[in-house]
Amino acid sequence: MSASGDADRTSTIELQAASREQLPLFCDMERDTDTAPYILPTTLAQHQLALARNDVIYLSIYQQGKLNGFFILALDPDARSIEFRRIVIARKGRGAGHRAIVAMEAYCRKSLQRDRIWLDVFEFNRRGQHVYEKPGYRQFDARDFEGKQLLFYEKELALT
Repeated sequence: MSASGDADRTSTIELQAASREQLPLFCDMERDTDTAPYILPTTLAQHQLALARNDVIYLSIYQQGKLNGFFILALDPDARSIEFRRIVIARKGRGAGHRAIVAMEAYCRKSLQRDRIWLDVFEFNRRGQHVYEKPGYRQFDARDFEGKQLLFYEKELALT
């Protein structure tokens, strides 16, 4: 493995509130051939509307000071849960997704005072399931969505 590959695997992940100007970059990341099959497509207009909502949070993922992805989170009305709607990582296979999820969980605990995160993932998305199971997400339900099996995962967080 190259020195830059090693640095990617150990580099710090930083999360920042996303800006409207970043949304076209997010659309580009979503259209990547290694991302698009695993997500429901979102247009720039849909991202713009979601970003403007008070109950939706976009977080930019920075690795080594460079934008490497984003999260979309939604506050559930129960005041304790977060829907983890999306993570997209531009440079995959280097552990950034796992480290970004750990950072997002800390953000949810400390900044949002939420103690439960839930998400859904298509059954055929084995990479996604691995990324979610590694930090402790567990499946709690499954449903059919347009002829595909959708798995629901959750994780309880200890508030600090």
